[in-house]
Amino acid sequence: MYKSKKTLIMTYIPHEDKEQVEIEKHEALVVNIFSEFLTIDNLIKSGISQTLPDEMELSHFMVLNYFFHLKGEKTPAQLAKTFRVTKGAITNTINKLEQKGYIHSRPDWADGRKKLISLSSTGNSVREDAIKKMNPLFRDLIKKLGDNKLRSLIPLLREIRLHLSHLSPPINQKKNK
Repeated sequence: MYKSKKTLIMTYIPHEDKEQVEIEKHEALVVNIFSEFLTIDNLIKSGISQTLPDEMELSHFMVLNYFFHLKGEKTPAQLAKTFRVTKGAITNTINKLEQKGYIHSRPDWADGRKKLISLSSTGNSVREDAIKKMNPLFRDLIKKLGDNKLRSLIPLLREIRLHLSHLSPPINQKKNK
């Protein structure tokens, strides 16, 4: 309940050891952490977008990068769920990538109503070129913070991401009221 700053905040968040933690005691910490995440997110997106090849959008790179690591096929609905976007948004991205020859699209032989998307060799090459153009960003970060410090962040960041992904329903999924 957020009515005013003077109102006692009655919200609780689950704690690691299953005890209830009063958010009021940790509100500044949580707000600061999320502020940092949002700022980092903005800086990363801005930095990467500036290095992408002409006419490639960040969403295009994200799909190509996803398929590079996946090494398989997904339906548009699965991609929309993965990227937490609408089916219309992912269809738009898929169409642009397909027009450029960066992905392959084929019918799903098991279910003729669906299609399966995969990375093409051209898409793989374009992704590799984009990564090379991002290398100065990566080098600068490693130089500033060091390899060990950055590696030590990965488990904690992954844990936070997994926790938040379970709390937030995908787009187009009805929220329980």
